[in-house]
Amino acid sequence: MTGPLEDITVVEIANWVAAPSASALMADMGALVIKVEPPTGDSMRNKLRQPRYPDGYAGTDVVFQLDNRGKRSIALDVGDERGADIVRRLVADADVLITNFTRTRLDRYGLGPEQLHELNPGLVYGLVTGQGSTGSDADQLAFDVTAFFGRGGVTGLLGEPDGLPVQPRPGQGDHTTGLALLSAVLGALRVRDRTGEGQLVETALMRVGTWTVGVDMAATLVDRRQPTKRSRKHPISPMNTLYRCADGVWIVLSAHDQATWPALCAALGLGELVEDPRFATAAERFANAQELVGIFDRLFASAPYGTWAEKLRGRPIIFAKVAELPDVIEDPQAAEMQMFVEIEHPALGRFETLAAPFSFGRSEVVVRGRAPEIGEHTAEVLAGRLGMDEDEIVALARVGVVAGPGILG
Repeated sequence: MTGPLEDITVVEIANWVAAPSASALMADMGALVIKVEPPTGDSMRNKLRQPRYPDGYAGTDVVFQLDNRGKRSIALDVGDERGADIVRRLVADADVLITNFTRTRLDRYGLGPEQLHELNPGLVYGLVTGQGSTGSDADQLAFDVTAFFGRGGVTGLLGEPDGLPVQPRPGQGDHTTGLALLSAVLGALRVRDRTGEGQLVETALMRVGTWTVGVDMAATLVDRRQPTKRSRKHPISPMNTLYRCADGVWIVLSAHDQATWPALCAALGLGELVEDPRFATAAERFANAQELVGIFDRLFASAPYGTWAEKLRGRPIIFAKVAELPDVIEDPQAAEMQMFVEIEHPALGRFETLAAPFSFGRSEVVVRGRAPEIGEHTAEVLAGRLGMDEDEIVALARVGVVAGPGILG
């Protein structure tokens, strides 16, 4: 099988996570991805030299590997006109550009969409920003914790009433935004296949954050009211909350309709509650939620998760274990869906990483190699794609415009 993007060339001028994650998935689908990074490397490489997690990793580089696997790296200074010209020459023969630079910076370097579409009218230009590319905050820098979670309204919906806001985990908003960018780029490639015309496609951390809470936002757009936070003990329905089992594992129930109520009571051995006037209807269960949660709390605390899973499985009741990450790795369904894949690295050896979060029935989506070292392919790309000879490459390296192992001996 071949990858669905085997004939696509992508030039990436991006750092951190959101934009690189989109092009990493394109590499998994077979695209040639040329990663343009400064001679000091993608900022994410430098971030990973810091002790982000006190408990550490067996090699912090595995995080960078996730969003940069299968790419080729050229190191050059795009702030130098000679470096920017190299990017323009690469883009002239590419299908897609992926970037997360601000529009002001891109225009200053001569790498804005209008400028590059003059060189390559068929180029799909994929842009990720924090808060959009127009307006007073277009150039305001952002991470997912600020634009996706904070300004996008996500954090404001999380946590217990009157409690501290929930601290987001790293990269959640970035990876979600990367998927949004990927879907937009693929749509634009489809248009180009029909018309021959490329175009600018944009997404923003803030925009995607708000999209992810669209169920709440759809109502707020109508009544302009902030949704009410509800604690675990005061849910809209006691059938839609979490309970702690005897072994400390939490189980989450998600039962919505009236028909599920008798099935849940039967499974839990609480048949007497089906006709109990306090709980007989959804409205009554809501009105008496605290009392019913107390009954369920005591019940679930009397046996381990496995006991309850066995009782609930096979019935019309939606439930799941609140898994910790090591649990997810060992989950048989994760193996069934091939969620993880091994990768070979000269320094880290063989280690597991995440596969793409989708698959094709007749096309290949695979991790096609480790992430590159800084400028690992500079000489190869400049010579092979742009026809530059060794003397030209060495001359540019001597003045700091390009960099890469072995160029200067």
